[in-house]
Amino acid sequence: MNQQREAAKTGPHHDPGDRRVIESEDLFKGRSEIVIRHQGADYRMKITRQGKLILNK
Repeated sequence: MNQQREAAKTGPHHDPGDRRVIESEDLFKGRSEIVIRHQGADYRMKITRQGKLILNK
């Protein structure tokens, strides 16, 4: 029964072990802001002074 609940949370085809992990240092390469283009729209991702990430359209 617990497996059914977990499958409902993540979807039938989602395998948590199948995630791609990218280190933020590899994305930012010393910068504090990058642009991610998704479906033709640009999104800005910034590292705050507190070291958190913020994503804005």
